[in-house]
Order: sequence, then structure tokens, then C-alpha cells
Amino acid sequence: MRRLRNVKIVATLGPASSDYEMIRALFEAGADVFRLNLSHGTHDEIAARHKIIRQVETDIGRPIAILADLQGPKLRCGVFADGSALLEAGQAFRFDLDETPGDATRVCLPHHEIFDALEPGAHILVNDGKIRVRVADCGADFASCIVEAGGEISNRKGVNVPDVVLPLAAMSRKDRDDLEFVGELGVDWVALSFVQRAADVAEARELVRGRAAVLAKIEKPAAVEAFDSILAVSDGIMVARGDLGVELPIQNVPPIQKRLIRKCRAAAKPVIVATQMLESMITSPMPTRAEVSDVATAIYEGADAVMLSAESAAGNYPLEAVGTMHNVAVEVESDPTYRNVIEASRGAKKQSVADGIVSAAREIAETADIKAIACFTQSGTTAKLVARERPRVPIIAMAALTSTARRLSLTWGAYCVKTDEMGRFKQAVVRAVHAATTEGFANKDEFIVVTAGVPFNEPGTTNILRVAPCDERLIYRAEPE
Repeated sequence: MRRLRNVKIVATLGPASSDYEMIRALFEAGADVFRLNLSHGTHDEIAARHKIIRQVETDIGRPIAILADLQGPKLRCGVFADGSALLEAGQAFRFDLDETPGDATRVCLPHHEIFDALEPGAHILVNDGKIRVRVADCGADFASCIVEAGGEISNRKGVNVPDVVLPLAAMSRKDRDDLEFVGELGVDWVALSFVQRAADVAEARELVRGRAAVLAKIEKPAAVEAFDSILAVSDGIMVARGDLGVELPIQNVPPIQKRLIRKCRAAAKPVIVATQMLESMITSPMPTRAEVSDVATAIYEGADAVMLSAESAAGNYPLEAVGTMHNVAVEVESDPTYRNVIEASRGAKKQSVADGIVSAAREIAETADIKAIACFTQSGTTAKLVARERPRVPIIAMAALTSTARRLSLTWGAYCVKTDEMGRFKQAVVRAVHAATTEGFANKDEFIVVTAGVPFNEPGTTNILRVAPCDERLIYRAEPE
């Protein structure tokens, strides 16, 4: 199941993709990671999909990553006496804590934390930003506003407050229960929604207790402002452009996306670009040209993965959506301009022996006739450092831990191979050569680069590099014990 591309595809599962046949077909069509959305579905339904993914993994013999996406705190307005009301630009409108059904002059906003943080001049957005009001006056239990963009406001529509940092925990009680559930279930990645500060991620890491890697979703202006500190405590990042595009001027999102991708690559941490990538394919077998260009842009920028949401979870054409994303990725990565862009953006500061080893591995592979870079990795760090280099040759990530192999399925270019624990470097070279030849990366008369850390099976010890012939007889004659 070797992919002819380096960028990974994340497919969300849902009603349209919940049985064995469809999930296996999605993997074979190109999905590398499956997302379980905790905003939808019961624990029983999530557990059933998790079980099917693991069965597909066993049957196909390839590591598959599972990403559990927590819902996060949902802010919603209350209800209206008539079910809805029409707001006009320039009129006054009030939010308060009174649970009495609302009308065209006021409605309940049952979140005292919002009133605690609001200041005059701040904006409140309703229904994905379709309705926009500016706070004229506010207190502990009210906000008197002026409508700037009107429209119909109806029961329990979502509310965004972009101009202030809300005193809200990133995880609700539901999120905590869901996190414990998926931790015990055995997912590989947990995505944390509506992160505002590094402390939100740190709290989640304590609750995860090492059972999964933690990915921070960047979907609030506060998270963009605090991105460097959030990145430092996260294992990965998702640029969640949906709410980000609601809370920020829409024209700000593309440069933010580009900037965050570059920072993630410099830190050797995987980054997913998500939301509305092939939105029209929920109901159409063909995407728009703008959507194809959007997917291509994320790939040109160096994203580790691109994600499908409703397209694969609830759409009419989940297989076609995955196939489209795969085809776009293959075409982009075969474009000479892609290599020019990717290599021009290579500029990570080298700070450690491991940095030097992987940089040397990439340079050797690209200046000599080398077919692949095989890296032995305990925690996954070495493979991510190699991926940061964006080499022209394939990356074979040799992992003794199943959890590491699965998590690396999200990393750019990493072809994950489960292997036994190594005791000697000769043994590692032989295993790497065997993987390269049997998986179709090299022939017996060709060469690969092997990187590893001695002593073996200890994270952070990458310190050795070897150009190895793919003929095992030559290894045994030339390789020292």
C-alpha cells in the first residue's frame, strides 16, 4: 500500500462511512488517518468505528492512525418565543442571562464567562458570523449592542466572541469524559478544540497521560497570538479554518495558514490543514476548481496533511472525495515548482546531533544515487526530523513501538514499518534493507541511507548514519558488529 505522494490524507468517519467495506475502501483510496468526531455520535458508535479501523489495519498489514477530535466548549444563544427574530442593521439588541424566550430586542446568552470578559467595542458574532453586533455597554449579566450586520437569528445558534480571551477551559465536562473514553479505547491522536493558550494544551496532556499525542486546533484569534507557546507544548497542530475564518477577517486566514505551516515544519511537528477543503463534494461527485486550488495550496505550502470533514463523514461521495484529494496531491508533488517551493522554505536552525544527522542523510540521499532514507525511531522524533527536511527520496520509518508507527502515519512522507527492537547496528541495517526491498523502495543492486541511535531503544539518541547496499551479503561482509 505504498502511496505515490508524501502529504497525508485525514478522512472523518460518520454515517456515510461507518461499515468495514467503506472504511477499508477509504483507506485503499488514499486515507492515511481516520478522524472520529466526538461532536457527533455516541460512545458506542465511536467504539464500533474504532474497532473496524483496527480490523482494517490488521487485514491490510499497515499502521493506521486514529484521531479523536474533542468537541470543545460550545457557546450558543438561548431560544426565541417565535423560534426566531429578524435583526436589522443599526438597531439595538441585548444579550443577558434571563432565560425568558427572546424576541427582536433581546435573547438569553447563558454563558456568564462571556459577560465577565466583554468590553465596550467588542464584537459578538452569531450563526457563523452571519450576524454581527458591537457591544455598546456591558456588565456582569448583560451586553447592550448595536447590530452591524443583521439577519435572522434563531434558537440556539452558535456564538463567537473574537475580540477577547474568554475565561473558559478548553475542555468541558463532556470533553473530559470523552477524553478518558478515547484514551482507554486506544486512539493515537487527540485534537483539542478552541485552544486559547498553552495552558489549555498542558491541561489536556496531563489528562491524556501519554496514551495519545495531543494536537491543538487553531481556530481562535487568541490562539494565533499565542501560537509559539501553544506549538511548544503540542505534538501537532490543526489549522481549523472554519471558526478562524469567522472570528478573523476572512482575508487574514491564508497568510496565517502559511505562517503556521512554516512554524510547524521548523519545529518538526505535523500540521493538518482542515475545513471546507472539498465542501461541494458533499453533494457533488466533482469539486470546484477553487477547492482543488485550495487543496493544492496547502500542499505547496508544505502541510503534513489535508483533511476531509463532512465530505467523507456525511457526504454522498466519500470515496470520490478521498480520490480527488489523492490525485491532487500526486499531481502537485510531481510538479518541479513544488520541489522549488519546498526547498526554498527549508531553513530550520540546526541545534543537535540528531539535526545534523538527518540533514546529512538528506544531502547524501540527494547527491548520490540513494533510493530511500530508513530511520529507526523510538518516539518518532527522528522520523519527524527527517520529514522536516522534505527529502526527495522516500522516508521509511522503522518503529519497534506500534503506537509510534501509528502516530507517524500523520507525518509528511513517513512510510511506517513495524519492526522488532534492535540490539546491534548491523541487525538494524539488515532490517532496513529488508524493508526497503520487500516494500518496493529499492532493488538489491541499489543503496539506502540508514539512521539510528546507539544505544538502541532510547528516545533522542540519533547519532549514526550509514550508506548501506541493499544486498544483505555485502552488509554481512562489510558491516562491523
